[in-house]
Amino acid sequence: MTRRDLVVVGASAGGVEALRQMLRGIPLDFPAAVLVVLHMPSSARSALPAILDRVCDLPVRPAVDGERLEPGTVLVAVPDRHLIVSDGHVLLSRGPRENGHRPAVDVLFRSAARAAGRRVIAVVLSGALDDGTAGMIAVRARGGVGMAQETDDALYDSMPRHAVELGGAEHVVPAEKLGAALAELLAEDIEDVAEPAPSDLMDTETAMANLDRDAMDADDRPGMPSGFGCPTCHGALFSISEGGMERFRCRVGHAWSPEALAAEQAQALESALWMALRGLEERATLSLRMGERAEQRGHRISASAFRQRHDEALEAAALLRRLLQQGELNGEGLPDDTVGA
Repeated sequence: MTRRDLVVVGASAGGVEALRQMLRGIPLDFPAAVLVVLHMPSSARSALPAILDRVCDLPVRPAVDGERLEPGTVLVAVPDRHLIVSDGHVLLSRGPRENGHRPAVDVLFRSAARAAGRRVIAVVLSGALDDGTAGMIAVRARGGVGMAQETDDALYDSMPRHAVELGGAEHVVPAEKLGAALAELLAEDIEDVAEPAPSDLMDTETAMANLDRDAMDADDRPGMPSGFGCPTCHGALFSISEGGMERFRCRVGHAWSPEALAAEQAQALESALWMALRGLEERATLSLRMGERAEQRGHRISASAFRQRHDEALEAAALLRRLLQQGELNGEGLPDDTVGA
């Protein structure tokens, strides 16, 4: 018999308060290492370890590359570095972003599943889109346990909802009760039986997150051609099916869930609309100026053509403004509801 000894936690929007509530309930004799990823801007300095240390009985500190995992400690991912579990240690990597994030929740969960199998408990807290779902699938595929914050308790319920509905998280708990629920799971004996081996996909994706040269230079890529392009590098995306979820990864390793890809495409479309609006307004201004000069020279046919070009550009620009305004009112950056929450 053995016991679980590694807790990995992922959060995004609204996650700071959820983390505070969860860690406040963790007892001093907590028999597991806790690793935390909160999605954050790459250029920012993170005050999260200090914030969490004020409410947690366990020591909370930023993760250091090569640091050994120790029970009763909380290590927090640092900006612009993936947090990876490997052979009882943590590694920090500037590997390709997943869902536009580095650090990324899925990278932590997947590497923990690969390294510790059934000894892992994965926890998904408040956040937008579906980050953490692919990682939750990986944890459960290796015999680990999944937990999620109760959706009614989360400021943003999309991440925990997807972790339950697609990721299969077995335990759904309010944030303030997660500490006690984790302590109960860690006190359970788990049978010493053979656990499913890490899949080739899990090995490859973890290696890519750590910028492993063999994985990055391999001719083959996981999945099948999807027909979509990567929003980050504009390379071809390959479709990966795992645990009933489809997701995408490009040749150099950028990874996207369906919700994250749709959101990124929406932002790209909005940017394209603004560029088109700028071009139309410039065309209208230039046509007006050229029409006035043609009029002054007595070239009435040319002046009429320039006026028509001016009016057509303004009409098209007005249409684009309506589309952009509708998108802003919907809070989506698009005039429809295709973007994930």
